[in-house]
Amino acid sequence: MSNVYIKTKVRSGKEAMKYLGKYKNKTVLIVCDKFMAENGSVKTVINAIDSSCRIEMFDQAVPDPTTEVVGNGLDKSAKVQPDVVIAFGGGSAIDTAKGIIYFGINSGLMKKPIFITIPTTSGTGSEVTSAAVITDVESKSKHLILDNDILADIAILDPTLTLSVPPAVTANTGMDVLTHALEAYVASGANVFSDALSEKAVELLLESLLVCYKDGKNLEARNKMHEASTLAGMAFNTAGLGVNHSIAHQLGGTFHIPHGLANAMLLTRVIDFNCEEKQILDKYAAMVYKVKLASITTRPQEAVKILKEVIRMMMAAMNMDDSVEKFGVSREDYVSQLDNMTENALKDNCLNTTPRKIGAGEIRQILLEIY
Repeated sequence: MSNVYIKTKVRSGKEAMKYLGKYKNKTVLIVCDKFMAENGSVKTVINAIDSSCRIEMFDQAVPDPTTEVVGNGLDKSAKVQPDVVIAFGGGSAIDTAKGIIYFGINSGLMKKPIFITIPTTSGTGSEVTSAAVITDVESKSKHLILDNDILADIAILDPTLTLSVPPAVTANTGMDVLTHALEAYVASGANVFSDALSEKAVELLLESLLVCYKDGKNLEARNKMHEASTLAGMAFNTAGLGVNHSIAHQLGGTFHIPHGLANAMLLTRVIDFNCEEKQILDKYAAMVYKVKLASITTRPQEAVKILKEVIRMMMAAMNMDDSVEKFGVSREDYVSQLDNMTENALKDNCLNTTPRKIGAGEIRQILLEIY
């Protein structure tokens, strides 16, 4: 039996922001980071909201949102009791808003609001998923929250918001999209619906990511990447993810390696591990055929080799670090955290749908190989 649940209504295009004007006489809480608040970007949202609404702001979102930041946001939300929560920003701002809503509802400190997500990067897919990643600073680990209460009611995809995203962020978030699509495609929860979403996400990404990196003002390419990100988010919200994300969460929580970059460092190595099972190798090959990276007559092993070469080529073209060492982490610091990262990766919820069983020794080996 195949299950698919897509709750979020998606409004896509450069006029999509006008949808906010439909809400009248509401208390609206906007969750963003200080940069968005101080550089005036958030005015795009404020100006689209009807003047009858009361607008409040929580601008403390940070990369790798922490339990402390979410707690501060919950305090704010409990005081203002918003009818509508708008998450404006990248995955960190969206996950902060999700954390506030999740803990607010479960603690009884706030009623369930209308939840609107407005991503300003094309990467996390968080605008359409029931997942949020929150960092515990004390344990240096990331924890995944999974709950349908944090699925957005509306996702607004306005590609003009991504035109100023720097090349390095474009690269990292773009490779996060690719990892989402590929992990969802081979995940144990994959079905025909998630497969279709993954395939289209990869197709759009191959057409647009390098264009976005080289020419950030290309609106057509930015729109394709924005939609690829959301499609990949829908795919993994249905199918699940895998060990690539389980390990990447630890690299981010421990050494603050940007999430998309951590995923990219791991991707070809995880593909190698998964492909030791023929059924999974054939599934990766099916993606290669579908997006026309190789003809259907190409042997599956060769098709996967082409996929890995494309990944390496894209990373090189976007000047991405392909190892933890190149990112600047010392071997001594890295080795000292291997046991902690391995232990936390085994506890990570993404491991529940990884396609091939993996143990501590194999995770540790992958961590060593990407150094």
